[in-house]
Formats: sequence, C-alpha cells, structure tokens
Amino acid sequence: MLMHDPSSDLRLRKALEGSGHRFTEQRAAVYRFLADTDVHPTADEVYLAVRQDLTRISLATVYKSLETLVGCGLAVKLTYGDNSARYDGRTDPHHHARCLNCGRVVDIHGKIADSEIEGLQSGTAGFTVTGFRLELSGYCATCVPEGGPDPLHA
Repeated sequence: MLMHDPSSDLRLRKALEGSGHRFTEQRAAVYRFLADTDVHPTADEVYLAVRQDLTRISLATVYKSLETLVGCGLAVKLTYGDNSARYDGRTDPHHHARCLNCGRVVDIHGKIADSEIEGLQSGTAGFTVTGFRLELSGYCATCVPEGGPDPLHA
C-alpha cells in the first residue's frame, strides 16, 4: 500500500462534501495517484495503477471518480480532438506539451504575460475570453524523428 499525506484526504473530503459527494476509498485512491504523479495519465493508466492497491476497483469506478474529481476542481481533464483524454492532478494555472507520436503530456514551466492574452483578445470582436489553454505539440525526446526537419525552423 502506498503511503499518503493525511492532509490530502482532508482536502479531498472537504471538496467532495462541498460538491455533494461522499468520500470513498476508491475516490481517495484515484485522487492520491493523480496528486502524486506528473505523468498526466489516461483513465486506463489510472485504473492499472490504482488496481495494484485496490484489486476490486472497476474501470467504471475509476472513470466516475475521475469525473467527480474534475467536477470538484481537484483534477483537470485534458481532452483532445481524437476523443482521448488525460488527467492532471495539478490544478494551478500551467500549460502543457504533448508528443504527437506517443501522446505523452508534460508540464511547461513558464508563464504567458497577461498583456499577450489581452492582445489576442482585442482581435476577437464580440468575444469575451474567460480562459485559455496553451499546448505545444511536437515530439518528446524518445519519439523525435531522426534527421527529420524541425517544423518551426525549416
């Protein structure tokens, strides 16, 4: 069984109860896994990891737990045009880079200046921007095509 910080269970309990949900060991296990990883796993990957400690947990329970955590603001669901999704236990504002080959998602360290976003918003007549998501796409170090052109500098 993995060791965990009791304060994370308290945070989870408060968020769940504040949203009208019960605290369950299954939800706690999913939350602990997300909170302790920076891998941005798929639901299947969460299931495989959590099942090591909770052998009777179902994939459906993992999916429901993930959606509950997203609804409570304790996780972020990263969706893509190919109908795939990954989950992020880090809920502070940050951005991502995604590998076009293997699908790996990593956090980007750095910040976009508010003035840059304001500059983009000024070009969207009649549209009020309430948020944004920046994602760089390309190839991780494992998947980068050997000798292939760098599309940004070609």
